[in-house]
Amino acid sequence: MKNRLLVRSPLLIVVTLLVVSAAQALTVATYNVENYLVTDRMVEGVFRQAYPKPESEKKALREVIAGVAADVLAIQEMGRRPFLDELQRDLQTDGHAYPHAVILDAADPERHVAVLSKLPLKDVRQHADVGFKLMGRPEVVKRGVLEVTVATTAGDLTLFVVHLKSRRTERDDDPEGVAQRTLEAEAVRDLVLTRFPDPTQAMFIIAGDWNDTRTSRPVRALQKRGNTVIGELLRASDSRGDTWTHAFRREDSYSRIDYLLVSPALLPWVEPKGAARIYDGPGSRAASDHRAISAQLNLQPVK
Repeated sequence: MKNRLLVRSPLLIVVTLLVVSAAQALTVATYNVENYLVTDRMVEGVFRQAYPKPESEKKALREVIAGVAADVLAIQEMGRRPFLDELQRDLQTDGHAYPHAVILDAADPERHVAVLSKLPLKDVRQHADVGFKLMGRPEVVKRGVLEVTVATTAGDLTLFVVHLKSRRTERDDDPEGVAQRTLEAEAVRDLVLTRFPDPTQAMFIIAGDWNDTRTSRPVRALQKRGNTVIGELLRASDSRGDTWTHAFRREDSYSRIDYLLVSPALLPWVEPKGAARIYDGPGSRAASDHRAISAQLNLQPVK
């Protein structure tokens, strides 16, 4: 009997460690839900004016959210508050409750950033007037910056939700909006540093659709100011090893424009280190032209 116990005890220890690790995992995700609002759109090959997001896409969207199973979910391209309330209610009906919800009203009257959370929000800051100058004229980050904080046993974790300017050319002197998007990114970066002057001592994530590729000026601007490192972009891939997060259907092209950037102080808590997951499970193709990205943090939330 004694020898049998000695043989089994390492297995018991391993199982115990796995249970503890799973209990401590906190998942944060970002997802552009593609026009969860009333707008002109193609529906089953027919152009519709002032049309809501089709029910088939909403159902697929809820499948994605259920599959990602984030504790805190950053959302982009959400309509006004009633649309967020609808999604929250429908998720509840499906058995996936997100009791805490917040949305930011900023300069873009239609497309908003928002957060759904299973965890209480310790602090919420709505930055609707993050300013900068474009070609000498005052502007603001169009969708603003939504900042939420949750408590963990390792300290507060803050999430900044950001949806940068699209690549649509809206003025002749700024092709594809590169200058505006870069200035928005710099303004967001400066806001984060105002909140956390030393990123090596603060746990935060900057998440969202940044509408540009990894080596672009806007994405680089969010990672560093001078010698100060703001954070590290988590590498991300799906179950097949693919790394794209956005499908440009009209051109049949794919790119990575959605990101999770973690502060130096938070990086050691990412499991596996430096890695995130791009969801490619049920609903991912039908729900949105973007794919959700999630990161698992080895943190115990304070509920």
